[in-house]
Amino acid sequence: MSRKLRMGMIGGGTGSFIGDVHRKAASIDGMIDLVCGAFSSSAEKSIASGKALYLPEDRCYGSFEEMIQKEKELPEDVRMDFVAIVTPNHMHFPPAKMALENGFHVVCDKPMTLTLDEAVELEKIVAKSGKLFALTHNYTGNSLVKQAKAMVDNGDLGKIRKIQVQYLQGWLSTAVEATGQKQAAWRVDPKRSGIGGALGDIGTHAENLVEYITGLRIEELAADLGRFGEGRVLDDDGNVLIRMENGAKGTMSFSQIALGEENNLAIKVYGEKGSLEWHQENPNQLITHWLEAPVKIYTPNGNDLYPEALAVSRIPAGHPEGYLEAFATIYKNFATHLLAVLNGETIETPDYPTAKDGVRGMQFIYASVESDKNNAAWTKLD
Repeated sequence: MSRKLRMGMIGGGTGSFIGDVHRKAASIDGMIDLVCGAFSSSAEKSIASGKALYLPEDRCYGSFEEMIQKEKELPEDVRMDFVAIVTPNHMHFPPAKMALENGFHVVCDKPMTLTLDEAVELEKIVAKSGKLFALTHNYTGNSLVKQAKAMVDNGDLGKIRKIQVQYLQGWLSTAVEATGQKQAAWRVDPKRSGIGGALGDIGTHAENLVEYITGLRIEELAADLGRFGEGRVLDDDGNVLIRMENGAKGTMSFSQIALGEENNLAIKVYGEKGSLEWHQENPNQLITHWLEAPVKIYTPNGNDLYPEALAVSRIPAGHPEGYLEAFATIYKNFATHLLAVLNGETIETPDYPTAKDGVRGMQFIYASVESDKNNAAWTKLD
């Protein structure tokens, strides 16, 4: 089959930050076209958003239910192939469930669901449906993150001993949710965000990055969560000790009230033979230190990269690649897998986050909240 994949979108209407990111990322590699959408819980706003994206009016829907049902009724060579869900957390599970049960593949923003029970159920629905499900932990799409993972997998660093990860932002240092700022309003609302605030929004990225690069599961944790914003019931800050399944120890710090920070995600992994560090705000350098060799810095499409990193380096060395390109890698790898499925081919190990990663993220949120309630007591993720 030689054609672009057809994407529908739920959420992400006019003024949405993440909806625009998804659309741009999906388009970067020329494999996907947006063909329809239910862009808002307001039918009027949804249709207006679709028109602003130059979609035909009959493919701009007033609700996700209407979109899934009507797209299903269209001829196979016209209807959407998959749906991207870019809504607040409480509206991830219902459309994902309906889409999968009606024969559509799904790309979903993180965290996967509002509750852990929903996440466990959704993983079962994905398996039963036989459809593909991708979760947009976008930082795993960065070429140097893939280099870091490949180096750990290859044993270059030796046995992993220690991990430090942080994700620091400052945008909730003041009560911006009281000003009508939509992105802040739903994130501090447990009915729409779930039981985790910054924990679910950015802490899950830190958790996912740790497990992705090291290939190790977090076995237990001790979490101390903060609620510094006046009147906030959800955490806006947190510090977590982690113990990995191989005996490695780690620290994790995340915050959205760290005044002056923008999007400071960074990770350091220390092994017996070497260590590495990567900073999202300087994503084009992977810095490595060695027991008996000089410091070495890797760059996208630069020297000595593993095939896994080269495969997602899009432009010549020295040309910066960052957030959108990493996000696009998730869509590219998902699209490659979906095209293979539609052609009757098999990909044994798809390279993008799945429902399994979504369940891990929800287990991390719930274990952290439970630990915090018990004065940072050690708590198992499972």
